[in-house]
Amino acid sequence: MTNSPFRYRPQLSEAAASLTHDVEVVDERGRRSVIAIPAERPLTVYVDKRELVTLMTLGGAPEALTLGYLRNQRLVKSIEDIVSVQVDWSVDAVAVVTRHGIANVEERTSKKVVTTGCGQGSVFGGLMDDIEQISLPPDARLRQSTIYRIVETIRTQQSIYKQAGSVHGCALFSKDGELLYFVEDVGRHNAVDAIAGKMWLEQMDGGDKVFYTTGRLTSEMVIKGAQMGIPFLLSRSGTTQMGHMVAGKVGMTLLARCTGKHFLLLTGHDKIDFEPQLLEVAPRIA
Repeated sequence: MTNSPFRYRPQLSEAAASLTHDVEVVDERGRRSVIAIPAERPLTVYVDKRELVTLMTLGGAPEALTLGYLRNQRLVKSIEDIVSVQVDWSVDAVAVVTRHGIANVEERTSKKVVTTGCGQGSVFGGLMDDIEQISLPPDARLRQSTIYRIVETIRTQQSIYKQAGSVHGCALFSKDGELLYFVEDVGRHNAVDAIAGKMWLEQMDGGDKVFYTTGRLTSEMVIKGAQMGIPFLLSRSGTTQMGHMVAGKVGMTLLARCTGKHFLLLTGHDKIDFEPQLLEVAPRIA
């Protein structure tokens, strides 16, 4: 992350919405109660007054989500190209103003691949052709103890999921396991985009970072993580064949089924520093 006091930031609204909504329910015994459920609302993205896409989101970080979406779709190259991002929930829309517009926007957004992400994530087809150009740090390494620290941090993190369920969470950690960002949304693709937006605003490099998601390690998640320059991707869930294939191509280390002291290392087998003593069982005292 740059420490320059002159780091550029576009004009941003501060329009975080309520993350939960109270509803009355009746259980199997006819008893009434009130529970919290995740809020879900549409956010239509307009770039220079042109409608681009509608994202379904909790709305907790709409500006970062918008920025991350534009970044991960490679529609805008630099944060300096964005003048402002203004969210207006009265019309469920966000207006993005750029300096020079998006070149060939019709052609670049015409081919869309609908992914397996919750909430129907999508990537514009050209991104699939660009993965060969992505190169992650070849000397990046991660300690087994850091993996356990990350898993424990997520386990104890206060979250909408614990309160209301039905959401996915993503988190960014330092290589030593320090939590930097934690974002939840109705789909993991939104959560990763929001973190990408936060990193973009802070001009934060991903080469010494670790990314965690509660959802599956699909090709979309791997591609987005690679575009953010992050060499390690962890999940409490599994992976898909294409996610595994793309990770191998870009040199990303995938770890799945991360719970407690268990994980499955799928790619990057030489990038993990194993610490066998962490699994030793302490002798019982008679």
